[in-house]
Amino acid sequence: MLYVLDLLGVAVFAASGALVAVRNRLDVVGVVVLATATGLGGGLIRDVLIGDVPPASLRDWWYLAVPIVVGLLVFRWHPAVGRREPLITTADAAGLGLFCVSGALKATEAGLGPLPAALIGVITGVGGGVVRDLLADRVPLVLSDGELYAIPALAGASVAVLGSELGLANAVVAGPAAALTIGWRLLAVRRGWHAPGPHR
Repeated sequence: MLYVLDLLGVAVFAASGALVAVRNRLDVVGVVVLATATGLGGGLIRDVLIGDVPPASLRDWWYLAVPIVVGLLVFRWHPAVGRREPLITTADAAGLGLFCVSGALKATEAGLGPLPAALIGVITGVGGGVVRDLLADRVPLVLSDGELYAIPALAGASVAVLGSELGLANAVVAGPAAALTIGWRLLAVRRGWHAPGPHR
């Protein structure tokens, strides 16, 4: 189950990275590089932090094949998708939801307690987006003023960890936890919700 979640997360985050690359008018190499870095960034950080080395993305060729193929597909059809901001937002939200859940569950299976496992989930979820935005010379979404990004990721990761602590199967926990993060993030973007900030 975690393997499937991981690959789905890689695919949708790779799509968001490729879409950003297309919008920045990068060539095919740039699109594939940004797709791969975005798709694998969070998982690499997670695996290093929990001691699962070499990271899964370097042991299994599927982890490298998926973002490369996704990057090439986006590049091929970029006239249709490159200028559509909602596609980037949706792909990013889906990657955030899938990765925060898979990261939290993998950390739980590695023996971490509930709080560290939830934090690893958040790091896994935001890691790929941070790598993408830094390479694209943008302020990472997680650091943008008032963006509800890390909070939805923490909520989804916490639900996943809670379900695991209660003895529920990963397959039962993963869907609702990821849906919570994805739905919250997309609603925040659509309705203009922001995290509390200091009074000015």
